[in-house]
Amino acid sequence: MLIDTRYSLVSRVFQNRGTVVDVDGVPVGGDEVVVMAGPCSVENEQMLLTTARFVAAHGARILRGGAFKPRTSPYSFQGLGEEALRMLAGARDETGLKIVSEVVSPDDVELVARYADMLQVGTRNMQNIALLKEVALARRPVLLKRGMSSTVEEWLLAAEHILVEGNPDVVLCERGIRTFEHATRFTLDLAAVALVRRLSHLPVVVDPSHATGRRDLVPPMSLAAVAAGAHGLILEVHPRPDQALSDGAQSLDFDGFAGLMAELRARRTPQPLTT
Repeated sequence: MLIDTRYSLVSRVFQNRGTVVDVDGVPVGGDEVVVMAGPCSVENEQMLLTTARFVAAHGARILRGGAFKPRTSPYSFQGLGEEALRMLAGARDETGLKIVSEVVSPDDVELVARYADMLQVGTRNMQNIALLKEVALARRPVLLKRGMSSTVEEWLLAAEHILVEGNPDVVLCERGIRTFEHATRFTLDLAAVALVRRLSHLPVVVDPSHATGRRDLVPPMSLAAVAAGAHGLILEVHPRPDQALSDGAQSLDFDGFAGLMAELRARRTPQPLTT
């Protein structure tokens, strides 16, 4: 097995045993396929609590929700900031779900870490080295999304920046890459999931919501991700997707989420790594 030693800390040469990242009691990287679910953006307290209660009742372990939203258009909803983080903390207190939320600026790391159990670095910031250093120093688990135009090597090197700063708790997230194809929002690279499992000891999860941009494709791509060896899924769920302030077209409604979780229960164990 050939390993690029430029990302030696994340490679299986450095550590052959798979890393299990502890998100305040929720292990990511073990035998369980961990589901992170919730709205793209926190819009209001009632919507968030309704969603958190539902996804918790159907098997999700971590609540996702955006407080700071880097959007392509400056006119799109940008998130509620600290108000949203307080709402997420309240949902955690009620449901027991852990929280993952995106941080977009090095200046906001301390604030987000005050509320969130896991810090998400989004696709636009995968190579924001200053941000990677700050999230590493926050000593919170990090969900590192692959850049939409990044190679697997660049993705692993981004993770290396976090481990170099002394934080070993990194979960990689494949969220689709930009190709010539326009039938889906991005192209979900499931080969990268299997490849990264061979190259790195870090756990890897998949975001089929952002990758496809279509809620009807989220269930089959979720099942395919588990078959490819993903340790978890991060899914967008909204009680009324057609009224969502962001990314409604790719968000599962409650019936869709419940149906997917029922299918996943028969496939709860990630595929073992074979050499």
